Amino acid sequence: TKTFSFVLTSIYLLQQTTYYPLSFYDTFCYLLNNDFSPDLCNEDGLTALHQCCIDNYEEIVTLLLSHGANANAKDNELWTPLHAAATCGHISLVKILIQHGADLLAVNADGNMPYDLCEDEPTLDVIETCMAYQGITQEKINEMRAAPEQAMVDDISDMIARGEDLNIIDAQGASLLHISAANGYLHAAELLLDQGTRLDLKDCDGWEPLHAAAFWGHMQMAELLVSHGANLNARTAMDEMPIDLCEEDEFKVLLLELKHKHDVIMKSQMRHKSSLNRRTSSTGSRGKVVRRASLSDRTNLYRKEYEKEAIIWQQIESSEDQRTSDYNIDIREVSSNQENTDPVRKI
Repeated sequence: TKTFSFVLTSIYLLQQTTYYPLSFYDTFCYLLNNDFSPDLCNEDGLTALHQCCIDNYEEIVTLLLSHGANANAKDNELWTPLHAAATCGHISLVKILIQHGADLLAVNADGNMPYDLCEDEPTLDVIETCMAYQGITQEKINEMRAAPEQAMVDDISDMIARGEDLNIIDAQGASLLHISAANGYLHAAELLLDQGTRLDLKDCDGWEPLHAAAFWGHMQMAELLVSHGANLNARTAMDEMPIDLCEEDEFKVLLLELKHKHDVIMKSQMRHKSSLNRRTSSTGSRGKVVRRASLSDRTNLYRKEYEKEAIIWQQIESSEDQRTSDYNIDIREVSSNQENTDPVRKI
């Protein structure tokens, strides 16, 4: 299979070996007229159209498109030629690509559309004008941004319905949770976590999903993963913890807070466990009987004990009431006798 790298090598050889050195444009013409596909790509998924949009080769971009090059070809990071031209601020190429059907709402792996990446004002004006002309609304933009995650959610739901393993990994060792964490797909991650998907799976670089969330700056994802038990101290093959992969100070502060809360909870749980062990060890034979008994038996046993305690307390209260009553009677009798014998009162 011919690749774009092969095409570039061919171009170089043709330019070096022909008696009259061919121009870059002429060499492309020669290759395209000899059945070379205009959509061949390199190992990163970059086509000739991608590369020419980066390098601002307007003439060759037009040539490639006239030979059927795909204006919406995507590389491994889901960038289209329009993403490349918009990022570089090549306004003429942006116009040409849009005229040939380039998708203004194409979303790359980072969730960005071409206009998100454009910092050149004149080029951005062209893109936004075309978006308005095509009737693109904010609602449509939001829908397209959510489409990749929704597709993943649908796939996960189908896997759950078929009873498939949600902990499967790809060639790079990445699980579905890794992918969700790296892209910030909260809904997909929640669905996976609700199904008990493992948080401690490591990819080929020793990254757990929390490392991916930290590296790509998805704070809400990090909070979600930690709340389900993700290890903030987990280390990659390069001995990196999630906090080491953060670039934003705000995110580092968040992870430190999460780590502090986690440590406090763990210490509290350890104290509770220790206290529980001490109470259990001092219960004697009755505790052993209760632990071996069934839930129904334990319930009946506890009910009988509570009834006995209630009877005892009733007896105690009744006895106290009786003593109080006798005491009051004695007091009244003493008072009466004093009144009868008190000489002062007689006078």
